[in-house]
Amino acid sequence: MKFSILLPAYKQKYLYECIESCLAQTYSDFEIIIVDDASPEDLKAVVGQFSDIRIRYYRNEKNSGALHVVDNWNICLGYATGEYVICMGDDDKLLPNCLEEYSKLIKRYPNIGLLHGWTEIINENSQVVKLTNHRCEYESAISLMWHRKHAYELQFIGDFCFQRKWLQENKGFYNLPLAWGSDDISAYIGASKNGVANTQVPVFQYRVNSQTISNTGNIAEKMEALVLENNWKEEFLTSQKLTGNDDLYRNELLGELPRVYQKKCGLTIALDLKCKSRFRIINWWKKRNNYNLQNSTLIYAFMQSFK
Repeated sequence: MKFSILLPAYKQKYLYECIESCLAQTYSDFEIIIVDDASPEDLKAVVGQFSDIRIRYYRNEKNSGALHVVDNWNICLGYATGEYVICMGDDDKLLPNCLEEYSKLIKRYPNIGLLHGWTEIINENSQVVKLTNHRCEYESAISLMWHRKHAYELQFIGDFCFQRKWLQENKGFYNLPLAWGSDDISAYIGASKNGVANTQVPVFQYRVNSQTISNTGNIAEKMEALVLENNWKEEFLTSQKLTGNDDLYRNELLGELPRVYQKKCGLTIALDLKCKSRFRIINWWKKRNNYNLQNSTLIYAFMQSFK
C-alpha cells in the first residue's frame, strides 16, 4: 500500500464529505483508516454509506478527548499499512489530485521523510476563502522551521504526508496538550529525514469552523503545551546536522526563540483575560515562575486584552 489516509473522527457533520473527497482520488493505491473516538454521534452509519473495500473502520472503547487528541492520531497510525500517511481532520478534504501529486514528489525525492501539500482554506459551506502561501519545491527541516516563522502563515497536520516508518521510529505524532504545536513538531520530525518536498499546486482543503480544537480548551493546558513546544524546539535546533544556509537559519531561530515564546504566552494570557477577567493578571503574575514569564510579557498580555 502506497498511502494510508488517517481519519481520527469524532464529528458527523462533514464526515461524508471528507470520505467522499478521499475516494475521489485520481491515484488509487491507498487505504482509509477511520478511528471513531467513541463519538456520541453515529459515525458508523456515515461510513456504512460507502462500500469501498479500501475503507477500514474502528471505534475506540474510550474517548481520547480534546486534551489528548493526538492519542487518536497515533491509534490511527498504528492501524496503517501504507508507506506514507496523511492524518486529516474529519471535516477537511483532499482535492482529487492530492495523492497523485504526492506520488510525483516521491519519485523525484525517493528517500524523503515528509511531503507538504499547498492548501486551500474553506469555510463551513465548503467555499474556498483563502490560499496558503506558496512554498519552494524542496527545503530542509531547519529551513521549514525558519520559513514557518517568517513566511508560512498557516499549516496543519492534514496538509502533511509522512513516511510512516520514519514517523513510527520517532514515536509517532508528537503529543502535546490539545495538539497545540503537535502539527508543527511532527512536521519537523518528518522533515529531519532528508527534508520536505512541497507540491506546486493546491491538493488539500482545511476547514475553518468554530468547533476546531484550537478554538477550545483550558488556558493552563495551552500554556503547558507552549512550554513543552519551546523546550523541544531548542533541543531540536541544537542537535540537527546542518547543510547549506541552515547554520544561518538555526542561529537566528535560536536567538529569537525566547522572544517568540514570550509573545505566544502573552497572547494566550491575553485571551484568558479577555474571556474571563482582567483582574486575573494578578494570578498570572503569581504563577510567572511556573512558565518563566517576564514582567514585560504580562504587561503585553494586559494591553493585548483590550484589543
